[in-house]
Amino acid sequence: MQDLIRCDIATLERAGRIKKLLEGRRVILASASPRRKELLSCMAGDFEIIPADVDETLPDYIPVRMASEYLARKKCLAVAELYPDAFVIGADTTVVVDDEIFGKPSGKKEAYSMLERLSDRQHSVISGIAISCMGRTKSSSDTTVVGFAKLTSAEINEYIASGAPFDKAGGYGIQDFKDSKVHIDIGSYSNVVGLPVEELTLLTEAFLSTEGSLYGSVFTEKE
Repeated sequence: MQDLIRCDIATLERAGRIKKLLEGRRVILASASPRRKELLSCMAGDFEIIPADVDETLPDYIPVRMASEYLARKKCLAVAELYPDAFVIGADTTVVVDDEIFGKPSGKKEAYSMLERLSDRQHSVISGIAISCMGRTKSSSDTTVVGFAKLTSAEINEYIASGAPFDKAGGYGIQDFKDSKVHIDIGSYSNVVGLPVEELTLLTEAFLSTEGSLYGSVFTEKE
């Protein structure tokens, strides 16, 4: 778990406090991602997984770097509408290269193209998060700058053959590579895995406090 999260001690301590604050609440993760499930377990004791079934098509007016937060809110609100008394958490992650969003590759050809473009350069990973309970919704996002070493064709093909790229934005999981191949240049490791523990902890802490309205998204409460 510690290797997957890679957060600092202060964040882990804060996550422990959030775990206590969420005790007795019905917590729902609106995502089927096993990686998000593992990350959330550090800050929520018992929680349910109810994936959101939403259209992830982005409206033209949503900027590329706000896409993840928009989709996280959409997923969160879809589940919160069904379970309004629960503490619902939604998340979405995008890989951005040259202001272009890399989603999950549709097949081997697209996976190869993505990994080839990611090779030997930096890119951004943006994870949006949203929480909703009793009609209140807050959201935020976190950005990590990631660097790839140069990947050979053989390395790309070997990774594709493993089947790992196809359920991950950008066609890769940072936990699948050695540090010598993929490294964090700026930002959070857990954000790249799919759930920014540090940002979610801050957002949850603010949401549960009387000053929750001072922290969060530019999106409106009701969309």
